Amino acid sequence: MTNKNCEISVTIEFGGGAELLFDKKKKHKVILPGDEWTIQKLLFWIKDNLLKERPELFIQRDTVRPGILVLVNDTDWELLGESSYKINSGDTIMFISTLHGG
Repeated sequence: MTNKNCEISVTIEFGGGAELLFDKKKKHKVILPGDEWTIQKLLFWIKDNLLKERPELFIQRDTVRPGILVLVNDTDWELLGESSYKINSGDTIMFISTLHGG
């Protein structure tokens, strides 16, 4: 039996300049409805709910733009299955831009 009141509490952080796209706020504590969240689903939620400007600098097609490092609980997401990683309550997901203009 599924609990319709399920939710996942996560911390989303942005760094390396990525925070500029999110109203210059580096840390967001959010509650996601339901219990089936992957990073790919989270990316679209972030785009619709947190991103303030220039989505092309954060998302490309259905994933993060090249040059953005994604860490889940300080572990590179490439070791965890990338966008298919199933998010757990209490996770910290960090997006760090490695691209710098000049």
